[in-house]
Amino acid sequence: MNERAADGASTKTAAGANAEAAAAQLKERLYATITMISVVIGLAGTGHVDAVGAAATVATASAGLWLAALVADQQAHRVVHGALARGRDLRAMLFVSSPLLLSAVGPLVLIGVSALGGMGLDTALLTAAGVNVATLFAWGCYGGIRMGGGTAFALLAGAIDAAIGTAVALVKAAAGH
Repeated sequence: MNERAADGASTKTAAGANAEAAAAQLKERLYATITMISVVIGLAGTGHVDAVGAAATVATASAGLWLAALVADQQAHRVVHGALARGRDLRAMLFVSSPLLLSAVGPLVLIGVSALGGMGLDTALLTAAGVNVATLFAWGCYGGIRMGGGTAFALLAGAIDAAIGTAVALVKAAAGH
């Protein structure tokens, strides 16, 4: 293989690895979004939480999910490779799992607005859930567009994703916790 062909092959390999990491990160982002819907709806349904408690619960849930993902990724890496992930592998794990932490930002901002008197806590929590459902819709639409199915397909994909997020919220609300 000549030098130019080898460079092209390594570029394609790097692009494939980057695409796989981006797909894995988006998967975690969607998972975290759905999980955060459940957390904020659960908090809104209790009626016995204040802004500090809500913020602590959201932050703890987010950090707990992130740590669980890192532990699972490290365990899988140790089993497959016989060593702890370090360097590039560890950075990839941190990149992929970062949305699990970022999922708390929106709800924490809205809880902060509530603590400053800008809105009631239940309103802040329900708004956070609504924003997360809208985020699922947007990602679904974007995925539909990327698949080349046209506007109707993109809207359908977005509606299905939003319906999943709404179903999570409804089940959580119906369960009363």
